[in-house]
Amino acid sequence: MKAIAYFKNLPADNVEALQDITVAEPTPGDHDLLVDVHAISVNPVDVKIRARRKPQDGKPEIIGWDAAGVVRAVGARTSLFKPGDRVWYAGALTRAGANSERHVVDERIVGHMPKRLDFAQAAALPLTTITAWELLFDRLQVLDNAAPSQRSLLVIGAAGGVGSILVQLARQLTGLTVIGTASRPETQDWVRQLGAHHVIDHTKPLTEELKRIGFPQVSYIAGLNQTDKHFPQMAEAIAPQGKIALIDDPNEIDVRLLKGKSASLHWEFMFARPLHDTPDLIAQHELLNQAARLIDNGTLRTTLGEHYGKINAENLRRAHAFIESGKARGKIVLEGF
Repeated sequence: MKAIAYFKNLPADNVEALQDITVAEPTPGDHDLLVDVHAISVNPVDVKIRARRKPQDGKPEIIGWDAAGVVRAVGARTSLFKPGDRVWYAGALTRAGANSERHVVDERIVGHMPKRLDFAQAAALPLTTITAWELLFDRLQVLDNAAPSQRSLLVIGAAGGVGSILVQLARQLTGLTVIGTASRPETQDWVRQLGAHHVIDHTKPLTEELKRIGFPQVSYIAGLNQTDKHFPQMAEAIAPQGKIALIDDPNEIDVRLLKGKSASLHWEFMFARPLHDTPDLIAQHELLNQAARLIDNGTLRTTLGEHYGKINAENLRRAHAFIESGKARGKIVLEGF
């Protein structure tokens, strides 16, 4: 089968950074699905893994953690899907990624694809939806309750992949006042379209921007990027007993800044459940199914930003380079081999 892989950690603009190869078709294990991959999307984690994870013994490294496709075969102990089902998922870091014609994945982290989306639209969503959902409801423990609330949520980096779905979830499923950050007119417009009540500029001091719109403090903060830069401002802006959740990898932050407010710090890593085979692994299957229902009833929308054409090495290198530029709005999707 066709696949895209790398053999050495190289910059995205190097023609060998990602290469078109042919590999044997994988065999599903007991709990696995074998999926015909129709569309994929590209996330910052793809870029990080390509740059950092060294292939073993000269073997090709296949990455990619967002896919939409059709079940081709099922393992002996599966019960949630059957051949022919349309599915969407993000997968697990401990297994080969989905940048290939066919892919095996544990059914407990797979959802039934939304009926109203095509494969490209669906592929834009799994990883970021899982991340945003877990961050909002599991880490920050915001109630799934749209009743009006006096509480507020600041989403730093709201125009990116995770921010684009997090803003929607918070606006549609909670009573929070949603404040997103974006720095360019086009990304600010995007965040407003997704439902943010307010949009502020993260190139300016966050506390000053928040005061400008009448929010000297906020109840919750989702730090999606540049936490190194923003953390002192986040600590100042968080309300007493508030909660902060991060998804990026800051080099150094002083968590002692939160002590005086008894504020809490949480990390969201959507791969934690499959990585550690947690007892509640099936929660990702359930939340993807719930998200699909919300899309089908019009509550949520796809966050597809750019369609880069067919799934091949040249287009994937281009997508990786754009992700590295930090200018992405929504998600980059590729479709078909």
